[in-house]
Amino acid sequence: MSVGSFELERGLRQSGLPQIAGVSFPDQLRLYGFAARNEFRRATAGLLASPLSRWRFASGAAEKLLVAPQDLHTADPTFADDVLSGRYIFTGASVDAGALSPFTLMPPNAGWAHGLHGFGWLRHMRAADSAIARAQATSLISDWMHLCPVGSAQGWQPETVARRLISWLSHSPIILEQADHAFYRRFLRSIVYQARYLRGVSLDLPDGVPRLTAAMALCFVGLCMDGQPRLLRHATGRLEAEIDRQILPDGGPISRDPSVILDLLIDLLPLRQTYVSRSIQAPDALNTAIERMMPMLRFFRHGDGEVANFNGTRSLSPDVLGTVLAYDDARGRPVMNAQYSGYQRIEAGETAVIMDAGKPPPLPVSGRAHAGCLSFEFSAGAHRIIVNCGQPRTQSEKWRSAARQTAAHSTATLMNTSSCEFIDVPGLRERLGDLIVVGPRSVSVKRSDTAEGTIIDANHDGYLPLFGVIHQRRLVLDKAGTCLQGEDRFVVEGQSPHEDRGRFALRFHLHPDVRAASLDARRALLILPSGEGWVFSGFDSPITIEDSVYLSDPRGPMRTSQIVFDGRWSIIPSVSWEIRRVRSAEEIVELLERIESQQDEAENDGEGSDEHGNEGTEDAPAEADDSGDKKPKGRKSRTRNSKDSSD
Repeated sequence: MSVGSFELERGLRQSGLPQIAGVSFPDQLRLYGFAARNEFRRATAGLLASPLSRWRFASGAAEKLLVAPQDLHTADPTFADDVLSGRYIFTGASVDAGALSPFTLMPPNAGWAHGLHGFGWLRHMRAADSAIARAQATSLISDWMHLCPVGSAQGWQPETVARRLISWLSHSPIILEQADHAFYRRFLRSIVYQARYLRGVSLDLPDGVPRLTAAMALCFVGLCMDGQPRLLRHATGRLEAEIDRQILPDGGPISRDPSVILDLLIDLLPLRQTYVSRSIQAPDALNTAIERMMPMLRFFRHGDGEVANFNGTRSLSPDVLGTVLAYDDARGRPVMNAQYSGYQRIEAGETAVIMDAGKPPPLPVSGRAHAGCLSFEFSAGAHRIIVNCGQPRTQSEKWRSAARQTAAHSTATLMNTSSCEFIDVPGLRERLGDLIVVGPRSVSVKRSDTAEGTIIDANHDGYLPLFGVIHQRRLVLDKAGTCLQGEDRFVVEGQSPHEDRGRFALRFHLHPDVRAASLDARRALLILPSGEGWVFSGFDSPITIEDSVYLSDPRGPMRTSQIVFDGRWSIIPSVSWEIRRVRSAEEIVELLERIESQQDEAENDGEGSDEHGNEGTEDAPAEADDSGDKKPKGRKSRTRNSKDSSD
């Protein structure tokens, strides 16, 4: 260590800042530097939002609206019924305002406040297509302009301001349909005022989607209102800069969250059309980004239309997904090797494999990223078979934390430890979010196509600092798409501190629609809803079928199963396995009959033991979880443990 580095480290220790166990000094220094910049950003935004700064945004006004952008989000007319009855439901929280304005109430959480003050719900009022719903929308906007001036406690977070501007402009036809001239002028002044405030604070926004959304909102204002050429030039330049920085060459987002692609396209597509409507040349960066993002969105889709669960992917609306993909004019075959985004895809027949083969995203945009390096999802036709647990819709912090751990992914976990280290410092996590402090630094991928099929060889060093082990994974999908073969190797580099007792758990989480039954100690039959069968086989170690949970289902967490290899890497340094399609319905029936026969034999053996007064098997006793179901003691996945503790 150099003298300068030593002095910096000593200064950090003497500063009184909490030290993060297992995280190197340079990574801690990087984190605290980011925290300092984040606090400065908050202070700047707070100062600009204070009443003392109102004069900076008050001058100037627009005379009229020129165009209203399209809103591609799906709408639910029944939401208007709730609003008309005084009920407001956002992010799972419901508030009954009665006859009061909702803007006078204390929000139950930040997500609810963003949903209310972002006005995305105007699309539901528009879909109701009734005079009373339109009048109520106009009345609520009038309430907001009166009750929520700049500097008020709610509604002036920059992310919320950006969403509100886009919503107001998109639904201005219903807002202004029954409005008088005085409201029209006040509405336009408010938009200009908010846009100037957003322009002042947009560079102080959190990195990632919030900054890009702010740039889009400013572009919409510059295009939709007259007399804003300077704002439009400034906003277009900022839009180009953010697109170039945040959209990778293969079309993936810098955060590595596949659902972000859809979130951005929902706004980017109407923005491009608004440039066209104003007969203004759209920036090349905007057109190029859309052309790259469309194939990347299809890259992550399984045969059932759902998007693969990686790095915080939310459950996406099929209607919105279909609407956005309808704008894809090229409809070409998606890229298979998304090396910039860190993903791989293999297709053969009706079978698809999607693999996470990338490093964690940069620190500022890692708040939703997962520790799932080398995990994969596997689907056949319209059915997903192997999945990751996914991102929960619930606001429960326990569920969200559990979903991000390596154990919630179809990959290897060493010593029940994740391949990434998350912020775990009291106070810092609340201020910055649950960022990834350190993770795999080197992830290498080699892809090759042979006469037999496609091969992916990948490895990561996420476990090297703690355990001295490199995880290597090989996936081979045959040309027909009927067999996926895999091998996971645990390569010790140098002297591993856990060489004699280090344990691994290799997990394959199953989709809830897949039924799994053990054929023998090394094989399991997987039955899909269509009746199609696949056999999972392990060649180097016995397998077990254990409980798991699928978190990204729109209905909430769903019980499912996982196939697990468990062992010591000093004894079993590699594990080979395969998933092979059963060739015929007759073979499936034969396998099911074999399982039924084994179950009958087991029941008869158990009855015989009872008759002779024996205690039966020596298996570990079962314990009941909070739901009343039985589960074996001993080997448990971290995901299931997290679920039980959450219950």
